[in-house]
Amino acid sequence: MGIETTRTDRKGNKEFRELPKATDTTSKSKPRKSRRRRKKMLPVQMLFETCKEVFANSGTGIVPSTEDIERLRAVLDKMKPEDVGLSPEMVYFQTPVSRRTPAITYLHLYESEKFSMGIFCLPPNGVIPLHNHPGMTVFSKLLFGTMHIKSYDWVVDASSDTSANENPLEITAPAGRLAKVKVDSDFTAPCNASILYPAEGGNMHCFTAVTTCAVLDVLGPPYSDPDGRHCTYYHEFPFTSVSVDGVSVPEEEREGHAWLQELEEPKDLEVVGAMYRGPEIVEK
Repeated sequence: MGIETTRTDRKGNKEFRELPKATDTTSKSKPRKSRRRRKKMLPVQMLFETCKEVFANSGTGIVPSTEDIERLRAVLDKMKPEDVGLSPEMVYFQTPVSRRTPAITYLHLYESEKFSMGIFCLPPNGVIPLHNHPGMTVFSKLLFGTMHIKSYDWVVDASSDTSANENPLEITAPAGRLAKVKVDSDFTAPCNASILYPAEGGNMHCFTAVTTCAVLDVLGPPYSDPDGRHCTYYHEFPFTSVSVDGVSVPEEEREGHAWLQELEEPKDLEVVGAMYRGPEIVEK
């Protein structure tokens, strides 16, 4: 993977080239060496260093600046499976014949109070159920394969006093909450990284592997039960199956809405941790 430098770096390079040959460049030597080191840096190390800068002031609900988001996206967009030591033939992506629901493997790369990096390895038909990312900014890069992504954002100020219409058993306490579909599509690598934010961009999403898939995830800040950033799973109900006083959606938009109800961690979800064996990340 090539390294895309920041706008500041590109401007600095231009200014350095325009200096007369006789000019004393001693004061510029350190920045120049620093740029040279960054160019030689392994892609996964470059990702780590960029995350440290982008999430330096990370906290619940704090979104990095637009410039920082684009910097990190640029690095992720160029990440390849070999940059993290992965290929579709590895054991993580194989499903025993005896299993109905494929287990998902999680490769832990790094975690601090500011951000986390990890890779989800999904065999065909593997599913990461609909879940949220409270107060977090999340970057997801599909390294290989085809994946269906469905995501939602909450409809602001929508009532949560729901009662079932067609099936009285559908919505029970706790009540559902109205959400609008943000994405409902297949994605095939290579493709750009997707980004979701604390209150928009598809904060609740579900991943379904159409083929063998690997997804590199960067979360800032990471999940944390003590800080109230715990993962919540949801069951979705069609908008038309629930009747709510005072809530209406135009007929043509109803398929793009659903009621989401919190539920316990799905019983058929199995995520197995495994050792990351790709290029080493050096924490300086």
